[in-house]
Amino acid sequence: MDNTLLVWGVSLLAVAALLLVIEIFVPSGGLIGTLSIASAIAGIICLWRHDTVWGAAGTLGTMVAGPIIFFQGLKIWRHTPLGRRMVGELPEEVQQARRDEEARQARELLALVGAEGEAITDLRPVGVVRIKGKRYDALSETYLIPAGSRVRVVLAEPNQIKVRQADAPAP
Repeated sequence: MDNTLLVWGVSLLAVAALLLVIEIFVPSGGLIGTLSIASAIAGIICLWRHDTVWGAAGTLGTMVAGPIIFFQGLKIWRHTPLGRRMVGELPEEVQQARRDEEARQARELLALVGAEGEAITDLRPVGVVRIKGKRYDALSETYLIPAGSRVRVVLAEPNQIKVRQADAPAP
């Protein structure tokens, strides 16, 4: 029996799988993917012409292996430089710079705890205070603090600064 169609069929399916992997990593606008599909169809036709068992196995194998290869390739693709750019993930240097800036801001806020300043607006309970020459939105810890009053920072977090009147007793 002549195995030429069998060899062609298996070879074309292997080429289809390879082209599918290449399509994931090389942006071609779908051209390589189309060639992969055409190669898979040609390989399945060759296998069906050789023998119905091989044709059924090739069809089933393509239906199972194709999506598996594609989705596994996408998992890997996300971690490539092109994939990270397309997904919108920032480069590691930018992420590190942001983490450093956030840590610097957290240290700066932590240094405010216990510092005294002045209420620029009435805090009822939210208002604006000036501490160490900088303006901050602040939240009164207990009650109304009139503008011009001395305030002391009791809590400083990235999204909230709590103050109490400097001459007020601790709760």
